[in-house]
Amino acid sequence: MLNNLTDCEDGDGGANPGDGNPKESSPFINSTDSEKGKEYDGKNMALFEEEMDTSPMVSSLLSGLANYTNLPQGSREHEEAENNEGGKKKPVQAPRMGTFMGVYLPCLQNIFGVILFLRLTWVVGIAGIMESFCMVFICCSCTMLTAISMSAIATNGVVPAGGSYYMISRSLGPEFGGAVGLCFYLGTTFAGAMYILGTIEILLAYIFPAMAIFKAEDASGEAAALLNNMRVYGTCVLTCMATVVFVGVKYVNKFALVFLGCVILSILAIYAGVIKSAFDPPNFPICLLGNRTLSRHGFDICAKLAWEGNETVTTRLWGLFCSSRFLNATCDEYFTLNNVTEIQGIPGAASGLIKENLWSTYLTKGVIVERQGTPSIPLPETTPLNLDQPYVFSDMTSYFTLLVGIYFPSVTGIMAGSNRSGDLRDAQKSIPTGTILAIATTSAVYISSVVLFGACIEGVVLRDKFGEAVNGNLVVGTLAWPSPWVIVIGSFFSTCGAGLQSLTGAPRLLQAISRDGIVPFLRVFGHGKANGEPTWALLLTACICEIGILIASLDEVAPILSMFFLMCYMFVNLACAVQTLLRTPNWRPRFRYYHWTLSFLGMSLCLALMFICSWYYALVAMLIAGLIYKYIEYRGAEKEWGDGIRGLSLSAARYALLRLEEGPPHTKNWRPQLLVLVRVDQDQNVVHPQLLSLTSQLKAGKGLTIVGSVLEGTFLDNHPQAQRAEESIRRLMEAEKVKGFCQVVISSNLRDGVSHLIQSGGLGGLQHNTVLVGWPRNWRQKEDHQTWRNFIELVRETTAGHLALLVTKNVSMFPGNPERFSEGSIDVWWIVHDGGMLMLLPFLLKHHKVWRKCKMRIFTVAQMDDNSIQMKKDLTTFLYHLRITAEVEVVEMHESDISAYTYEKTLVMEQRSQILKQMHLTKNEREREIQSITDESRGSIRRKNPANTRLRLNVPEESAGDSEEKPEEEVQLIHDQSAPSFPSSSPSPGEEPEGGEAAPEKVHLTWTKDKVVAEKNKGPSPVSSEGIKDFFSMKPEWENLNQSNVRRMHTAVRLNEAIVKKSQDAKLVLLNMPGPPRNRKGDENYMEFLEVLTEHLDRVMLVRGGGREVITIYS
Repeated sequence: MLNNLTDCEDGDGGANPGDGNPKESSPFINSTDSEKGKEYDGKNMALFEEEMDTSPMVSSLLSGLANYTNLPQGSREHEEAENNEGGKKKPVQAPRMGTFMGVYLPCLQNIFGVILFLRLTWVVGIAGIMESFCMVFICCSCTMLTAISMSAIATNGVVPAGGSYYMISRSLGPEFGGAVGLCFYLGTTFAGAMYILGTIEILLAYIFPAMAIFKAEDASGEAAALLNNMRVYGTCVLTCMATVVFVGVKYVNKFALVFLGCVILSILAIYAGVIKSAFDPPNFPICLLGNRTLSRHGFDICAKLAWEGNETVTTRLWGLFCSSRFLNATCDEYFTLNNVTEIQGIPGAASGLIKENLWSTYLTKGVIVERQGTPSIPLPETTPLNLDQPYVFSDMTSYFTLLVGIYFPSVTGIMAGSNRSGDLRDAQKSIPTGTILAIATTSAVYISSVVLFGACIEGVVLRDKFGEAVNGNLVVGTLAWPSPWVIVIGSFFSTCGAGLQSLTGAPRLLQAISRDGIVPFLRVFGHGKANGEPTWALLLTACICEIGILIASLDEVAPILSMFFLMCYMFVNLACAVQTLLRTPNWRPRFRYYHWTLSFLGMSLCLALMFICSWYYALVAMLIAGLIYKYIEYRGAEKEWGDGIRGLSLSAARYALLRLEEGPPHTKNWRPQLLVLVRVDQDQNVVHPQLLSLTSQLKAGKGLTIVGSVLEGTFLDNHPQAQRAEESIRRLMEAEKVKGFCQVVISSNLRDGVSHLIQSGGLGGLQHNTVLVGWPRNWRQKEDHQTWRNFIELVRETTAGHLALLVTKNVSMFPGNPERFSEGSIDVWWIVHDGGMLMLLPFLLKHHKVWRKCKMRIFTVAQMDDNSIQMKKDLTTFLYHLRITAEVEVVEMHESDISAYTYEKTLVMEQRSQILKQMHLTKNEREREIQSITDESRGSIRRKNPANTRLRLNVPEESAGDSEEKPEEEVQLIHDQSAPSFPSSSPSPGEEPEGGEAAPEKVHLTWTKDKVVAEKNKGPSPVSSEGIKDFFSMKPEWENLNQSNVRRMHTAVRLNEAIVKKSQDAKLVLLNMPGPPRNRKGDENYMEFLEVLTEHLDRVMLVRGGGREVITIYS
């Protein structure tokens, strides 16, 4: 079953190749059709047969696990190509490698390398035994702690081939995984360059010095000539190695054991030489002039004069320091003052030399290597140094941190076992055991080598990097037994093999990253030959490796790859620490000997070593990783790998939410946490996307945003529509750059759905405190009039919940995010103080580029008893303390008589209320209401042009005391909640319920006295437009109107006149939203008051505070 699943990864019908989704290659799900058929057979499990497609039988699950094969990345296609040759597919053999062959030996081969043979003796000579021991101990401790963390991760489930990249990406997420994976790739690539440079150094310095193409004319040009030779030969060797890897990687793998054998043989030769030196030291004499070490390249006899027969003659050494070979020649002053002595370069372990090599001897570039404790006659400090003289010079300035950077690559390579997890018989047992044993073995070798080198080899020889004082021999080779050539040849082949291994592993790592699809511009490197070989990745690897070759210095390349490996190891430790501290249910490693403190210590050690090695390289490496991280975050494919960062986010969110529960936020921390109520059409698309544009423009407060919508129906029937609506809203939120959440509720009616959203939106202390909704523009045209009832209930519920309410009128005219206002103003009409929302909203809007160039104007209203001049001064001072810049104006509203226009508006409003009541009354109630209307209409005059009067249903606003003030004979029309209402098809929550659907055909109702009597005798037959078309022919007298409604209408008309006069050209008008009547007798008129208040204005936002201060003058 599982082979079919893995086969579909790259097939036409499979998922996107390498998208990193574990379920694609998992035996737990997605059974094939033939297997499903087998599962349905039989009658024993008939009770579960309908769920078999999602929940397979346990027997099928176990069968899939037993047949599970996990092939290494990049090799599946290669094996298929080989197995399909001849038209017959061969069965794939199960992995059979154990701990020793699969983990221990590969780790040894990767850890032991060029630094051990070419630089460790020099490091010991410069830093001394004590500091070298500390250096080795720190580096080995770092890798051991990393191995412990890696073992915990590797044993927490199946780790496919891909090693550290797979572990980090699946533990810390695609961003960290991609960044660190690419850093590990770069480290492996530069390691290949380092090994190639080591190969060329051994070849040109110790095997065939005559092969050098560039020759130095004098001593000062030797370093440059060596680097040029390294570049030329390094490029040639890199080309050959890349060709070998391209032609057939299987040959590289077959010779891996040969290369490993060379390494082990060389190390054994070193130990054998140490033992032999204790009783029979090798003869490697070194020549000293005073205390200065001489290079053996230009002379053979370590003396100034020699005896030939009975005659004293000068030696070749004399000719190097004097003007001629004659005894009366002019010689170098230091040569004249000091004697030439010869000492043994390898005194042996029993010589007591360890005391002399215990402490450090750091050198600067161009300084002669001198033997401490040897008497000499120094020259004046002003005497110039002749670089052409045969001294052993220091080629670079050395210090402890530099040595750490050069040495650290010798302890890398601990990931070799995890990289081969697909080939192991029991990876969860072999990886921890083999890796830790390999690190313990190599650490013991390195620590013992530090002590033994210091105990056996003379200090000046140790500090002689290229062995010039010992006839150009490899320094560590002089100690080996039976011959230095054992070390030279062994190290040459081991560095060749390590270079080939790096050029083999790095392209596959890049291919794995490319196939995961997390870095879009690397996808081309996921392709390769038909057998899966990563051709393009190999080409890129060779190009990057060439950069290291052009650097040409082994000592310069080593710190670079140290940075990348240290960063990789740091994140392995971080991954283990995060997973351990989070205690996620899936964190169940079989390796038990780990602890988060060890992982944290390893992470800290890696970070410290990065800056110890080279602080500027560390910053560059971190910058590269950071750029890759941000690139993947913004451009990479979204992956859900169950990583620890997601778990860390959940834990942090949980902690933060619990902290928020401790109390309400301080006024200084208050910000609008928006619940945006939107409406979706029949295709589940948002009707008014401008609401989300406004939401984006308000998000300078950086608060929570929840976009909610309500669908009518039942959850079981409408769940697919809800999912489509959520997806549509999320797409719009992404397009409008609204950071927040989406919530779609399915309810039997819109009113309850909106109420549920208001009550249950958010989580814990992170709940909305502001509701943003659109004005129900077509509220007059609904047959059942449920739209405005829902709106008024929304206002009441937000007031009861102490939530602020923002109502946008004419929202279709609000600007989108691409628009810009180059001028204009945002006008605030501050009529009553409701916590400062009116001040805060324009301030937030002006942070957005749409409104940035608009100025802010604040208007307030002065009554007859107010001092308008003092009010303006006080308001200006208040705004100054609020740190808000705005123009201030006080509008005086004098007492005036109520106009005829106001009476007309009130009259029409009350007549509509009566008709609204009539449409919902029973027969008896209707007769009583008709009688009341008849009694109150006596003596009224006919209305002009009654046919032109449009019928609109409106809501009155009344306070709690209004019902007591009204005369008893006054009729108040109340919507009977128990009366049957018309069926509703209203589309959405507390809506942006504006427009969208065609309004039902308008009915013009009129009423006359004759019709009243006729209606009385008629009974409950439906009201027709024909029978009552003259309703407005008679009207009550103005004196009989509800005086409370008249006063409210008067206020609305006067305020509207003032607002239109001052703010008609404003880009946005914000004003206080009056509350609905406390008793429900005046609901029908409330909407009409708001309509009159906002007439003739383009963009209006009605603001109702939540009952708390949201802005403060204090710091």
